Amino acid sequence: MKKPQLYLFSAAVLLLMSLAGCSSNSPAGDQDGADGRLEVVATTSIVGDVVSQVGGDIISLEVLLPSGSDPHSFDPTPQDIAKAAGADLIFANGAGLETFLEGLIESAGAQDKVVYVSSGIDFLGAGAEEHEEDPEGDEHQHAPNNVDPHTWTDPNNILVWIQNIEENLSKADPGSSAVYAANAAAFEAEIEELDHWVREQTVQIAPENRVLVSDHSLFNYFAHEYGFEQVGALIPGYSTLAEPSAQELAEIEDAISRLDVKAVFVGNTVNPALAERAAADTGVALVYLYTGSLSEPGGEAETYLEYIRYNVSAIVDALK
Repeated sequence: MKKPQLYLFSAAVLLLMSLAGCSSNSPAGDQDGADGRLEVVATTSIVGDVVSQVGGDIISLEVLLPSGSDPHSFDPTPQDIAKAAGADLIFANGAGLETFLEGLIESAGAQDKVVYVSSGIDFLGAGAEEHEEDPEGDEHQHAPNNVDPHTWTDPNNILVWIQNIEENLSKADPGSSAVYAANAAAFEAEIEELDHWVREQTVQIAPENRVLVSDHSLFNYFAHEYGFEQVGALIPGYSTLAEPSAQELAEIEDAISRLDVKAVFVGNTVNPALAERAAADTGVALVYLYTGSLSEPGGEAETYLEYIRYNVSAIVDALK
């Protein structure tokens, strides 16, 4: 369903596109930037960092969501629509994470420019198997609420992202394909090294303590890969937009006490009030992590590699 508020911006969008010299009908691969580089847009800072590792300085990259923004609730501006209209490629996580994306690309006339970096990943969550038949299709964006979109919490899934990004950058800019391939190979090696480091760190946690409770259900891929169990989430489902009933919150608090959970993990893009209430009710520690966004430039998690290292270190410190 289209987001009606986007169309309130139509006049402003047309003006912005006119001033910027953008054309929503330019085919992917036309390097329209003033310096001749491929014009690329990424939805989140996490997607943007992986794209930048593969594209390097031979692409011009803009990220739609500011650092600290929640991708579940982001509302694009006319400037964002103009960026999408002028882009050669738009990289998105997909799997239903960016609920704003359909209306954005409709308004920008950018339907043929979108690349879902999670294409090809086996989704976790009830009903996920229904969305594995056509990994290149639109269902990678229009996934139901019972499919977990937080694929990046397992670094091994980033290897799939890298392949998708390299393939599509090379298709749009074949003259630079050797550069994209070299960048991709170098970053894949860093991701494999990161995976090895995560395993070294998490082995410090006793099996009985490998339980995760978070503000919403976002650690399933991490838990599945590294031998944890996500036993509960304060907000039901995979989106921060849902709200728990009093009974659901009571059940989670009961599970926290019954399973002797050591910590509740809270993301940097959500209101912590609910987690603070649960921590106060149960006496459990509250641990803040980076979830849907990297930190600001210069911060402690300004790249994907630093993001995973920060979060894993915090999880290990809280649970070992």
